[in-house]
Amino acid sequence: MPLQNRVTPTGDIISTPHRGMFTGNRGIIHDPATRTLLRKRWSSPAWLTCTCEFRGRRREVMATQSWTELFFLDEATALAAGHRPCFYCRRDDANRFRESWEKGNRVHDVRMHDIDTVLHHERLDHGRKRLHVLMVPLDQLPDGAMLQQGEESFLLMRGRTFLWSAAGYAAVERQLGEATLLTPPSTLRTLNAGYTPVLHQTARL
Repeated sequence: MPLQNRVTPTGDIISTPHRGMFTGNRGIIHDPATRTLLRKRWSSPAWLTCTCEFRGRRREVMATQSWTELFFLDEATALAAGHRPCFYCRRDDANRFRESWEKGNRVHDVRMHDIDTVLHHERLDHGRKRLHVLMVPLDQLPDGAMLQQGEESFLLMRGRTFLWSAAGYAAVERQLGEATLLTPPSTLRTLNAGYTPVLHQTARL
């Protein structure tokens, strides 16, 4: 039985056999004795996206009283859920993210703590995923942005629309006029300023 540790673009944590390209965490939100999630879905405002391989280290997932290993299909999924690159295992990406975040949000000398504070407000609404109204036409959104329509999540890439699933993306021909924005606005501005998220291979067809 797969563990409940896979994050969707809406920030929900589900059980699926598909691991994904990235791991990450929101602090300690599991019971190591049962390897199940607690009722809370975060214990820290620093929601990180980490590499699955780092200096040959190995961890037994959700087996110790340490950070809870979560997994993401790709970085666009993680960004939509409200995560950002880890400054420890993905330092170069984190620095690029911070530089683009500063440029896109028109701030200077920002700390990762400051970014986490803004993201924490943008990703949650009374404990649930905060959805954002689209302020620009779809064709003006950057590659890597993610939208929600009904119960389905979509990635925008190179002018095409891709339906998200735990296994990957599928290109679709669909009008998303009533869609809402999943990617936090500050992260959207970061994408507009040049940060390029790592995407699953199914979005590169």
